[in-house]
Amino acid sequence: MRMTVEQQLENMRKAWDQRARDNARHWVDTSRTDWTDETFFASGEQQIEEDIMTDLPNICQGKDPKEMRVLEIGCGAGRLTRAFAKRFGEVHAVDISGEMVAAAKQALSNFPNAHVYQNSGCDLKVIPELPFDFAYSAIVFQHIPSREIIESYVREVSRLLRPGALFKFWVMGDTKVTTTPDETWIGAPYSEADAKAMAERCGFEARYMHGAGGQYFILWFFKKA
Repeated sequence: MRMTVEQQLENMRKAWDQRARDNARHWVDTSRTDWTDETFFASGEQQIEEDIMTDLPNICQGKDPKEMRVLEIGCGAGRLTRAFAKRFGEVHAVDISGEMVAAAKQALSNFPNAHVYQNSGCDLKVIPELPFDFAYSAIVFQHIPSREIIESYVREVSRLLRPGALFKFWVMGDTKVTTTPDETWIGAPYSEADAKAMAERCGFEARYMHGAGGQYFILWFFKKA
């Protein structure tokens, strides 16, 4: 099946809007269907503690988190964005789904340092052209079937990050997985070699990797000076 990038983006937008209308929190974290405010945002706190606060030397590089500007791709209903806003000075987050963005804005209504935007699904043109100190995307690219779209995001992050800053993100690492252009749940897989090549093309150094061959392949891309 052949689809243009624009058709893929529209397909993904419609799918995620529908998922948000059905049960936004479940589709952000499918481990349960009966999320409450307390349990949903507590799960975001836990993930940030485990994946961010244990990695501060790479993320902050000696900076005070309260003086850092953070970029999040694929914020969903604001589960992680809210936890970021408690710990970092400024957070800007995007999502392809207008329904998810509405939910995130409601969740972040008491956090004036958090800004949420609906974007195209492949670029960051809606984000102010400010220097960012860290970028993050968790369990988002695993759902994007197009390497072209994923790489567009990586190039856009490179455009906004200050030199030396980290983009930490997750991709599908199980190279046995197959996907199709009209897929909205199973993303394009990457090997270690694929990830390193993408980093080079986009102006990054792929310094660390974890989880190659599995569903949760985490990459540490540092922007080259």
